[in-house]
Amino acid sequence: MIIDTTFARELAADLLEINAVILRPNKPFIWACGWNSPIYCDNRLTLRQPHIRSKIAAKFSEFIIQEFSEIDVVTGTATAGIPHAAWIADKVNKPMAYVRAKPKSYGMGNQIEGGVAKGEKTVVIEDLVSTGGSAISVINALQFVGANVQALISIFNYGFDKSTKNFSMVKVPVFNLTDYTILVDVAVEKGFVTSNDLEHLANWRNNPETWPN
Repeated sequence: MIIDTTFARELAADLLEINAVILRPNKPFIWACGWNSPIYCDNRLTLRQPHIRSKIAAKFSEFIIQEFSEIDVVTGTATAGIPHAAWIADKVNKPMAYVRAKPKSYGMGNQIEGGVAKGEKTVVIEDLVSTGGSAISVINALQFVGANVQALISIFNYGFDKSTKNFSMVKVPVFNLTDYTILVDVAVEKGFVTSNDLEHLANWRNNPETWPN
């Protein structure tokens, strides 16, 4: 679910302008999972843009204060969600934690760093949602220790059916600052792609595992 449609379009334009998102329907990227993709997203590039990262933190924080004011801790996903979670936690004056993909193999063997106690309410901050697998592993780790995960909030969501099904299984709502549908619309409007590319881009989102066949 998009938090604020006007903001979503503004942020989509920002991501395109700084090449945090690149659309290349006629020269696909290859993802680590082996999929051909007309889009590559690297939201870590927002970290070097103070005006963009600050507006991201401000919108996240505004939404959390409005909808989840009773949370006890802000949790980031390792690694890309960590800086955003830290800025947000500072703005909403809450403790911050982050969750690794798996427990450390040394020291205390922690998977959750910073600490989230049983019964504490938290929201999870993620920079990018594709299939939802990495975010769900974070949610599972939090739920395992008894935390109450109120929501996952992301910067960008591809909107795959698979991720929708995955999040419904863990019963955690997902909110996004912007998403693929809005970004493609803005990309056409701003001239990053043409209207002739729309069919290719829509087909990929609907069938990412087999596209472009």
